[in-house]
Amino acid sequence: MNVNLYGCQGRWLMVDLGMTFSGGQYPGVDLVFADLEFIEERTKDLEAIVLTHAHEDHIGAVPYFAADLGVPIYATPFTAELVRRKLDEAGLESQVELIIIEEDHGSFQVGPFDITYIPLAHSIAEGNALLIETPHGNIFHTGDWKLDEDPIIGEPTTEEELTQIGDQGVLALVCDSTNVFNPAPSGSEGAVFKGLLEEVQRHPGKRVLVTTFASNVARLHTLGEVARETGRQVCVAGRSLDRIIEVSQQSGYLTDFPDTVDFDTAMGLPRGEILILATGGQGEPRAALSRISEDNHPIKLVSGDVVLFSSRQIPGNELAIGAVQNRLAAKGISMVTDRQSLIHVSGHPGRPELEALYGWLRPEVLVPVHGEMRHMQEQARLGIASGIPDAVTQQNGDIVRLAPGAPGKIAEARAGRLVLDGDIIAPADGDSIVMRRRIMHEGVVIVALDDRLNPLIDSLGLPLDEDYEDFVAETMQDIRAAIGKLKGSDRKSASAIHEAARLATRRAAQRWSGKRPQVRVILPTKGLD
Repeated sequence: MNVNLYGCQGRWLMVDLGMTFSGGQYPGVDLVFADLEFIEERTKDLEAIVLTHAHEDHIGAVPYFAADLGVPIYATPFTAELVRRKLDEAGLESQVELIIIEEDHGSFQVGPFDITYIPLAHSIAEGNALLIETPHGNIFHTGDWKLDEDPIIGEPTTEEELTQIGDQGVLALVCDSTNVFNPAPSGSEGAVFKGLLEEVQRHPGKRVLVTTFASNVARLHTLGEVARETGRQVCVAGRSLDRIIEVSQQSGYLTDFPDTVDFDTAMGLPRGEILILATGGQGEPRAALSRISEDNHPIKLVSGDVVLFSSRQIPGNELAIGAVQNRLAAKGISMVTDRQSLIHVSGHPGRPELEALYGWLRPEVLVPVHGEMRHMQEQARLGIASGIPDAVTQQNGDIVRLAPGAPGKIAEARAGRLVLDGDIIAPADGDSIVMRRRIMHEGVVIVALDDRLNPLIDSLGLPLDEDYEDFVAETMQDIRAAIGKLKGSDRKSASAIHEAARLATRRAAQRWSGKRPQVRVILPTKGLD
C-alpha cells in the first residue's frame, strides 16, 4: 500500500496512493489502507498526487481518499484510464481532477517540484520512475521496475539516458528492494514467450488454462501470440482480465490480440483448440480458477487437462493457492509453475540490475523502499558496497531529511493502518477489529440477567457441543453465587453486578473449555443504581 511523501519549502508531493489486501489479518475485512493523518492535517500544503503505475498497491486507495485530499492526480494514459474507471464507479469522477501526461518522458511542475516520467520496464504497461528535481537536488524515485531487453510492451529508458540523468547529479535514489536477495537478473518478458509456447505445445488435444496477473499486459500479448502459434482460440475468464484488455486496447496496446470466444463456444471446441486465460493464480476464492476447481464455473477442466501458473506465488497466499491446486490435482489435472518451467519472470530487479542502476545514476544517498525490513537493510548494504556514499533505511512514518545537511531520520509521524470494514473506513487497531479478532479466537458468551438477577446464557464459538448444557447449568450457579457474595451498596450497583457476573462466566468457560471468551452481560433495565 505505497504512499510516499516528499516535502520541500513547506510544500508536499504525494507519490502513489495504494492499498493492500488483509489476508485474513483483519477478520471480515478485504482492503487495508495507509492512515493518511499526517498529510490530511496538511492538505493546504499538498500540491498533487503523482502515480507511477497502475498496480493496486499504488492506485487502489485513490477512490477512497483522493476527493478529500483535494489535489490533482497526474498519471500516464493507461494508469489514468484505470483510475478514471475507479473514480467513476465510486461516483467521484467529477470531484477529482485527473491530469494525463501523454508523452514518454513527460514533464510538469507543481510547487517546488519539477517532475519527469522516466519509463522503466515492469509487469504492467507504462511503469515509470519519477525524476523529481528540487532546489536542493534531484530525486530518482524508481517505483516498481526491472531491466528488460525485450519487454514486449513499451520502450524503457536506455542505459545512455539513465547515465545522462546521473551526469546531471542525483541527490537520492529511492529504490525498489523487493528482489534484492535474487543473485540473478529477473529475466526478460520476451523469454517467457518461448517457455509458454513450449509448454502449450507439450499438451496437444488437451485444454490448457493459463493463470496470470491480469495487469500484466505484456504477458497477455505473449499469450495471444502463443494461442496464434498453436492454433488455439482464446477464452478469457475473469472480469479483471476483461477490464485490462479493454483498457489496454483503448490505450493503444494489445491491438492485435486475438478475438476471444465465450464460455459456451470454448466448451464446444475440440479440447486441443482452446487456450483459457483465467484470474485466480493467487488462490482468490471468488476468482475464476478457484471456481473452476470447485466445478462452479461454466469453464470445465477434466483429468488430463493442464493449468499453467504464469505468475509468482505472493508470500501469504501459499495456503489459498495450495487449496486450489489440491482440488485441481484431485481431478487429475496437471499443473506447471514457474519453478518447473520459464513461464514467468518477476517485474522487480535482482542484484545485478540494482548494481547497474547504481552505476548509471551514481546517487549520493540510497533510500531503499518497497520490501520488508530485511529487504531494505540488504539493499542498503548492497548500495554501500557498490560505492554509494550513504544509505538511509527507514520505516513507515519516519521523516527523513535528504538535504540540506547530512541525510538521516529527523522525526516520526504516526503511520497506522485503516481498513474498509463494510462501508466504513475504520482504524485497523480499533475496538471493532480487535474485538472481532478476539471473538474469532476465543468465542463469546452472552449473559442476560432478569429483574431478579437470574441469568440466562448463550454462547458462540466454544468447543462444548456435548457438555454445553452442563456448562450452562454450572455457570448459572457460579453467577448466582458471585452476585450473592456482593455486600452493602454493591448489591444494588450495576457495575459491581456486571463485573461479578462477567468474571464468574469467564472463569467457568476457561475451566470447561480452556478458552477465555469475550463475555457480554446484559443487566435488567430497572432496579439497579
